[in-house]
Amino acid sequence: MDETIFSSEKRLKYLLRTKPVNIEFQELSYSVPNGRKSSKLILKSISGKFLSGQVTAILGPSGSGKSTLLNILAGFKTDGATGNILINGDKRKLDKFMKTSRYIMQDDYVQEFLTVQESMTIAANLKLGSYETRENKENMINEILDLLNLTRSKTTRAKKLSGGERKRLSVALEMLNNPPVIFLDEPTTGLDDVACSQCIGLLKLLALGGRTVICSLHTPSAKLFSIFDNTYILSEGQCVYQGYGPSIVPYLGNIGLVCPLSYNPADFILEVCNKEYGDFQKKLVTTSENGMNSSYAKDISDTSDQTKQESIKEINVEIQNSNYAKMENMGSTFLEQIFILTMRIWVQIWRDKSGILLRTGITLFIGTLIANMYKGMGNDGSKTLFNFGFFYSCIIFFMYVPMMPFLVWVPLEIKVLKREYLNRWYGLGSYYLALTIANIPIQMVLTFLYVALTYTTTSQPLDPDRIVLFYVICVLTAMVAESYGIIVGVIFNIVNALFLGTISKVPLMLLATYGFGSGSENIPGWIRFSMYFDYLRYSMEGLMGTMLRNRETIPCPEDEDWCLYTDVSYFLRNMGMENCIVWVDVLALVFFLLLFKSVGFYLLKQRLKPNKYAKAIYVVAKIVKSYFGP
Repeated sequence: MDETIFSSEKRLKYLLRTKPVNIEFQELSYSVPNGRKSSKLILKSISGKFLSGQVTAILGPSGSGKSTLLNILAGFKTDGATGNILINGDKRKLDKFMKTSRYIMQDDYVQEFLTVQESMTIAANLKLGSYETRENKENMINEILDLLNLTRSKTTRAKKLSGGERKRLSVALEMLNNPPVIFLDEPTTGLDDVACSQCIGLLKLLALGGRTVICSLHTPSAKLFSIFDNTYILSEGQCVYQGYGPSIVPYLGNIGLVCPLSYNPADFILEVCNKEYGDFQKKLVTTSENGMNSSYAKDISDTSDQTKQESIKEINVEIQNSNYAKMENMGSTFLEQIFILTMRIWVQIWRDKSGILLRTGITLFIGTLIANMYKGMGNDGSKTLFNFGFFYSCIIFFMYVPMMPFLVWVPLEIKVLKREYLNRWYGLGSYYLALTIANIPIQMVLTFLYVALTYTTTSQPLDPDRIVLFYVICVLTAMVAESYGIIVGVIFNIVNALFLGTISKVPLMLLATYGFGSGSENIPGWIRFSMYFDYLRYSMEGLMGTMLRNRETIPCPEDEDWCLYTDVSYFLRNMGMENCIVWVDVLALVFFLLLFKSVGFYLLKQRLKPNKYAKAIYVVAKIVKSYFGP
């Protein structure tokens, strides 16, 4: 064993050795629907055993099932899987297992506007809560950053990190509560040879602390291939080899496949799997017993190493046991999570200068445009109908502008949220509340800018109660639009969200003013029924009721011979809105806000962790797509 690695592990004070977790799977199969009456078998009754203290690499050609196997073992895929998965010899209890394991995805989705130190501090506060003192958290962070060679990048924002640094940061974030099992999907993707070596060396060091490290890889170099303690090679959903990497050369030689001396054994076995030397698939599967035969596995503990391991165990046994039990139950409270996540969102919004300037600039630009289009019309008896257009312009503005950022931001945020939520950083409820709370003051400020600019310029009545109600209705309309944007963003990707989010608002725009001036008796029943579900109509009614009811006669300009609607009550009767009640419209907007927030939360939860009904819909959709698709 490398003395340097051993010494580094022994010096770790806060990242203690973990409880060993051995993972074994027996006759594991996985299938997906393929057409109306058939299914495609991805994994075919494979078996294997991954031990603690080892780094296991799952290899195979594209489409061999390596990512599927990793996701099933991590608990991310369960439907369609059959067979047994054992943890330390006992049948896996998924919820308990996922509390002690962490999954590091292929793409390094991190909070780009936070520095490395800030990201680690926030993760520590979320994961450890008040169970650890601030001093211990800082010491733990420093130890992990030093271990991963990130100390020099502590003050660097994540968006400016190199690919290797981002990968190491992803690992560092998941190490704070010292998980005994770590899954990594393609951890070396996009890294150069030096960064790859550093990444795998880091995994070896983590495994030395008693952790079970499992990663999927595509084609490692010969050097990396020799580092892994255990390799599990898949081909067409079956296991063709399990054991120590370099031992694969004599293994293949025994069945008549000679690897050239200058060849990378990993490349050679993948070429064999791709049948470039003939069809040896059946023979390889039979020899390995589809994963049950691991006679070529590396024994990682010789006598001297065993002595060292026992020495460490004796020193840390009491700390280890108490620490492991403590780590399993650690975590921040619901209120702590809301506070931490809210502050994190505010910091990122503040540092995203282009986003702030864009939203503010659009609000001021469109507000100035509308203010000048309807300048002075609020107190002009000849322009009452134009003033109606001003109210409609306001609700259109607050229907679109607050929604648009969420159509782009939510699909991107889900990628980060998926990693953090599934790795048990926080509860989804606390995240959703934090997201709601963080955006309230921002929307209130932007709405205030718009209202202050347009309300005064268009000469609307300066009664305090009218001003407040006008502002409240605009804020509620904007917040409902935000919630609608979240719903669309959760369901679709960015391109489809931008298209469908904007197009789907057209019927709401039409229904918002449909039938005004014609009398309700002329409106078809199905359209009248649809109007009850259009929140924009309540916004329009609320603005008109707020600004036009109980007003004195509006003066007619001297240069006009006659003004039809100086009596605004007459105008309201002609529009069929003389009976509208403002507080009912406000309550309706509050109802739609709560409804959309609830629907958004439910859909987000199903997106991250679907229940059986959502899974059934997803399966049916895949069947329909595969059956009717090209």
